Amino acid sequence: MIERLRFVLMLLFAFGAAIGGVLIGRAWIMPPVPAESELHEVLHKDLQLDDFQKQQIEQIERKYALRRQSLELELRSDNARLASAIETEHGYGPLVASAVDASHKAMGELQKITLEHIFAMRSVLRPDQAARFDAAVVKALTVKPR
Repeated sequence: MIERLRFVLMLLFAFGAAIGGVLIGRAWIMPPVPAESELHEVLHKDLQLDDFQKQQIEQIERKYALRRQSLELELRSDNARLASAIETEHGYGPLVASAVDASHKAMGELQKITLEHIFAMRSVLRPDQAARFDAAVVKALTVKPR
C-alpha cells in the first residue's frame, strides 16, 4: 500500500514538474508574437470588419505579400553577395561596403512598402476602427523586446 502511494505521489510530482516546465518555457523561452501578427489579429478579429472591408483588405494583403516576397528574395541575394564579399575581403572593404549598402536599400524599401500596406489597410476602416488600429500600430512599433 505504501509503495503504491509513493508511486502515485511520484507520478503527481513528475506531472506537476512537467507542467511547470512547460509554463516556464512558454513564459521565458518562446519568442514573443511578432508585432505584425498582433496587428493583423486586431485588424481581423477585434475591429468587426464588414464584408466589403474584408474584401478590400484581402486585396491589399495579396498585393503586399507579392511585393514583400520579391523584396525578401532580393534581401537573400544581397546577403549571399555580402557573404561572398566577406569571404573575398576578410574585412570591411569596398565589396563588403557595397553589399551592405545594397542590403540596406532593400531593407528600407521593405519598410516603406510595409508602411504603405498599413496605411492602405487603415484607409478602409471607419473612424472608430481606425482609432483602435492606430493604437495597435503604435503599440507594435513601441513594444520593448524581452
